[in-house]
Amino acid sequence: MHVMRNYIIADNQELTGYALQSLLKRDEGSAIYRAVDKSGLIDLLKEHENAVVFLDYTLFDFADEDQLLIIAERFNLSEWILISDELTSQFIRRVVYSSHQFSVVFKDGPMSEIREALQAVNRHTRYLSQRALEFIITQQQEEEKPDILTATETEIVKAIAQGKTTKEIAAERFSSIHTVTTHRKNIFRKLGINTAHEAVKYALRAGLIDPSEFYI
Repeated sequence: MHVMRNYIIADNQELTGYALQSLLKRDEGSAIYRAVDKSGLIDLLKEHENAVVFLDYTLFDFADEDQLLIIAERFNLSEWILISDELTSQFIRRVVYSSHQFSVVFKDGPMSEIREALQAVNRHTRYLSQRALEFIITQQQEEEKPDILTATETEIVKAIAQGKTTKEIAAERFSSIHTVTTHRKNIFRKLGINTAHEAVKYALRAGLIDPSEFYI
């Protein structure tokens, strides 16, 4: 018997959203919703508690993984397919060990992985792509310590912590947006973080910024 599923696409990348919608439309009788931010996602989950959520965590307004885990626990009938370009190994391990609601695939992986993840959640089991499994297994024993940031990266962390956009940072530094984006990715990788909020917390701990300027 075919069971109708509700799908929520929580991904602010237009192309990915369109591709996921096209894929999910093949599942006749199912409903597809779009969420553009965390509060919109919560509102949709209140209406559809057993929805399957496609989430790009790195593009959404979560402060940290704790917020994500709290929402998943609150809506414990929901199932989540995390789909991102980049996720840190610490993040993957944390969500996978904390809850069985999360499957993990990567945007640059083969389409077959997304199909397999969908089939798995429809059987109420979780799916971890090969790359996600490798992240968990190979780095399980490692105590990950951030590499030392370069002077440029330290300045960019400060700017991120001050709430400046990539465009503003690029203009101030007479750099291209692409260059600043590359620095940002390297910074997040080195520090083992996924969001700007976590960058603020790092900058405060490292004494790069004055706590009196920030209200977190």
